[in-house]
Amino acid sequence: MAKVGIIMGSKSDLPIMQEAVDILNDFGISNEVDIVSAHRTPDKMMEYGKNAHQRGISVIIAGAGGAAHLPGMIASLTPLPVIGVPIKSRNSIDGWDSVLSILQMPSGVPVATVALNGSKNAGILAAKIIGTSQVDIQNKIIEYKSELKKKVIQDSIQ
Repeated sequence: MAKVGIIMGSKSDLPIMQEAVDILNDFGISNEVDIVSAHRTPDKMMEYGKNAHQRGISVIIAGAGGAAHLPGMIASLTPLPVIGVPIKSRNSIDGWDSVLSILQMPSGVPVATVALNGSKNAGILAAKIIGTSQVDIQNKIIEYKSELKKKVIQDSIQ
């Protein structure tokens, strides 16, 4: 079974990133969570980025606030798809610094970027990526989307 690596720059990011963990658990996708700071633990970041694919990771979700270098640096080191989650942190410029740091990657180093604090969508995107080669996960995505549709119809004003 594919595994998703969920990393973030500091423990304070965990409440936001927990939504990715929760949705992946709902889909039955194994995941691991770690604190990997691009600025405070660069050696750990290098090790993680270079070796994640050899440890059975299929997709990496990287959350970061402020200057938000973690997703891009990980993307520069790994052959795996990286999904960046910009996080509005206490030292953030209303979150825009994080959004732009993750979104504006140079050619050749792509990072799929979700909305500010959008780790649930990052988890869903990771599941969709895995679902391209695992029909059981794809079926769970189809069921999830069907449930979203049902909820909107139930909530509709008639």
